[in-house]
Amino acid sequence: MKLNQKTFAGSAAKAARECRIFYFCGPDEAGASDAANRIANLLGDAEKVEMSGAELKRDPVRLADEARSVSLFGDKRVIHIRANGDDAFDAVETLLSSPVDGWPVLIVATSATDKSRIAKLLGSQPGVMVAMFYPPDLKSITDAVRDMGDAVGVNINGSLAERLARASGMDTRMARSEIEKLALFLDASPQAPREATAAAIDEICAINEDDSLMPLVNVVLGGDARKLPGELARMREMGLNPVGLLLAFERRAAQLVQLAARMGERGDVNSFIEQEVSSNRIFFRDRTDLTAQLRRWRGARLVRLTERLTMLHRTLISDSRNGELALAQGLAEIARAAVR
Repeated sequence: MKLNQKTFAGSAAKAARECRIFYFCGPDEAGASDAANRIANLLGDAEKVEMSGAELKRDPVRLADEARSVSLFGDKRVIHIRANGDDAFDAVETLLSSPVDGWPVLIVATSATDKSRIAKLLGSQPGVMVAMFYPPDLKSITDAVRDMGDAVGVNINGSLAERLARASGMDTRMARSEIEKLALFLDASPQAPREATAAAIDEICAINEDDSLMPLVNVVLGGDARKLPGELARMREMGLNPVGLLLAFERRAAQLVQLAARMGERGDVNSFIEQEVSSNRIFFRDRTDLTAQLRRWRGARLVRLTERLTMLHRTLISDSRNGELALAQGLAEIARAAVR
């Protein structure tokens, strides 16, 4: 089953019933991750087993073993893999050769497309879903925001939905988090729907990402070590959500991956970025920051950056109490790497 961001919503329930391996890829990493969570919810309550592509690259047999294993208490299991490119290829190939179907496996692949080796390997297999997520446009995210609201009993008109889409940086994961907070604030439910208001959004939702998150993103990825202490202090003073901030880093890293792929072996970053601005593929105000970051993060360095952000994301999810400290330490390491 091959899907994209336009067909996924209507086919998700069918995919959850008929498939056991789910592969999510494409330049919209946020959309791919949100779709994986949607499938996980449709599969029902189960023990979540998380692995990274780097771990599976070192031990390709582990995935098949985990998919066949039984939990200590006999509960259902769902295997979640966050991969980078094709680093989990050998593990997926070993899984497919297993004579036992095993537990469902969800793979979110950063820096991969439906033309990757894993996608091609899975494409010819029964019981497999491959979903490609392209960069979202404002209308599709606005529509998704309204659908998310309807699901939890919050009626959101078009202008407010667009505002939430913009404020969340076109990230459906962040938008979903804001809508869940809004539902709690309004005491809304599908059985007792409530109307969203601008005042309610002002009261509980995150401020615009460009105003709060991107200065720190640009300081870290640009290797501006002198400004880092001040930005980290601002992060603490404003109470910025560590996961939301890290998502902004992941989106920028995904954008750099796309730019590096389009640039190829060309050496003139300045002229390439000017072409991208002229083609309206990047916002003109991001020109200076993206030029500096693309000079620093290409090739193997960019791969290591995405891997480090993935590991940091897992750390924040597993230890939310120390999330701010872990994030500050991780960002300092990345900033130092950017200077070198």
